[in-house]
Parts: sequence; structure tokens; C-alpha cells
Amino acid sequence: ICTSIEISLNISLATSALPCTDWLPIPITTVIPAIYTVICVLGTLANALAVCVLAYASASRTTIANIFMLNLCVSDLLFLLSLPLWAIYYSKGYSWSFGWVACKICGALLNFNLYASIFFITSMSIDRYLAIVRPLRSQSARNPGRARLACILVWFLACACSAPTLYLRDTYHLEELGVEACVIFYHSNAWYLTLVLMKIIMGFLLPLLIISCCYCAIGRHLLDGRGPLTLCMSPSSAVVLAFFICWFPFHCVSFLELLKSGGWVDGCWVDWTVNNLTPLTLCLGFSNSAINPVLYCFIGKHFRGRLGGLCKGLCACLKAQGDDHSQKRGSFSTRLSSFSRKLSDLKDLPMVESSDPA
Repeated sequence: ICTSIEISLNISLATSALPCTDWLPIPITTVIPAIYTVICVLGTLANALAVCVLAYASASRTTIANIFMLNLCVSDLLFLLSLPLWAIYYSKGYSWSFGWVACKICGALLNFNLYASIFFITSMSIDRYLAIVRPLRSQSARNPGRARLACILVWFLACACSAPTLYLRDTYHLEELGVEACVIFYHSNAWYLTLVLMKIIMGFLLPLLIISCCYCAIGRHLLDGRGPLTLCMSPSSAVVLAFFICWFPFHCVSFLELLKSGGWVDGCWVDWTVNNLTPLTLCLGFSNSAINPVLYCFIGKHFRGRLGGLCKGLCACLKAQGDDHSQKRGSFSTRLSSFSRKLSDLKDLPMVESSDPA
């Protein structure tokens, strides 16, 4: 698929006719918008609630895990806000009607979220390793201030990794579909290979290696009897596992696409897999943005406690406002009754003529 202008299969042209008639295409233009809508609604609600709870918790008791999770939720929320545009894009048969600026921004947010998510999760895994395996040596290093600096570094690295996509993505007229699509232009095969390999290595394999080393060290530490096994079962661990379950299929399909572009694999099953499973596995990866806050909520007892405290505080605030409103209404009713009685007393007095000649 190497040409002077390459079209990213992240926005797959699965509706085009396949040469292998026995391999029926999946109705992408109806399936993908439905999945995106569900992910957007559930993910936005869950992440917005998580941000409120974590921000409320930071005001009282700041933990390093909460700092990383708060930034992860903000990153997911930014991406989910762009998902309705992609849903409309698929439903209209890959016709982008929001302009080239929105195309660039939404494409950058897509790639930014991929990198930011795994970078924050890697940071959480390293922090977990330090807290369990090196609790005394890392006591001075593990503080909220340094965690915030690490988050700033993650945001910067994610922006840097997403910058090429921001530069290359643009609107382009696809004659075979008769639409103005939002795609990535790879000006040469070197651009294509570099960005795909960077996505696989920086966005998956290298973080996988670091996270695996951290949790292997944690496992050895716990099996040696130097810590309770309950330390390993944490919201951070569940978030790590969920990320790899959600994103592993997409990176496998991306690697298959890379092999196909180099001519190493070929066949109907390869074409069908790349054209149909790329958008579907991307949906699975996007669902991770909705899963993260749910996992953190149900597994983290501290999170549930803070959520309950926030709900109680909100109910108390609403009740106080209702009581204040009732008191104001009662005071107004009392003043109105007093005024009515005074008017009645005035009616009973004799009429007095005015001395004014007018």
C-alpha cells in the first residue's frame, strides 16, 4: 500500500469493494456509530464523575495514585468529547463535514489519548513498584509534588508523540467514495513505517516491558513473604490489565497492516482483517476510556468512600438550600399576613376629608 500519499486505516475504507467475494464486509457505517455513541455517553458520565470525586479528594487528602488517575480521567474525557464527531463521520459514509481544523484536532486527540493513557498507566505501575518493593528508599521520592511533575512530563511526551499526526492529518477528497474524508497523509513510505512503529513500540511494547518488569518484581517481593498479597490487588492493577485487554487487539491488527504493506503477508483473510477489524479493535481500545473510572470506582474502597462522602455532602447542601428556601417562603407568608391584617384595620377607620383643594 505504499504510494506517495498514504491513507490511514484508522479511518478504514471498509465499505470499498473487496476482491474476495467470500469474505463479506462488516457494516461499519452502522455498527461503529452505535458503539461510539454508547462509549461516549457512558464514558463521559463515568469520567466526569471520577474527575469530580478525585478533585474533591485532592482537596482533603492527596495521594500519588489519585493524581495519576485524575490526569488519566481528564485525558479520557478530552478524547470522549470528540467521539460524537467520529460517530457522525462513520454514519455519513466517511464524509467529514466539520472542516480541516476539527479534523486535525480530533485526530490529534485520538492519538494523544492512546499515548497519554499508557504513559499514565506506566507511571502508576512504577509508583506501585516503589511503594511495595522499595517503600523506605522511595519515601522521599514519592510525594505529590513529584507526581505532578511526572504528569506534566507525560502530557508533554504525549503531545510530542501526537504532533506528527496533527501535521499529517487533513481532509482529502476520495474519488472512489465521492466524499471529503478526514485521513492521514503519509508523504512517503518512511513516514508510514516510522509512525506505525512508533505507535506500536512507544504506545504498547515499551510500556508493556516496563510494566511487566514492575509487576514481576512486585510478584517476587510478595511471594517471598515480604508483603501482603492484598497490596497487589489495587485499582491501579485493574486499570493496567484493562488497558492491555482493550488495546492489544488493535496493535496486533496494526502490526498485520505493517506486514501487509511490506509484502510479507497477503491474502483475502489479511485484507478482510485489516479493513474490518481495524475500526472494530479501535472501538475496543476506545472503550478503555469508559472502563477506567468504573474499575477505579468499584475496586477502590477509598474511592467509594469519597464518592459516598461527596454524595452526602451534595444531598446536605441541597437539603440546606431547600430549608433556607422554605424559611424564606415562611417569612414572606408571615409578612404578607401581617400586611393583610393592617389593611383590614385601615378599612375599619372613618373616612377623613383631605384639606388639599385639589
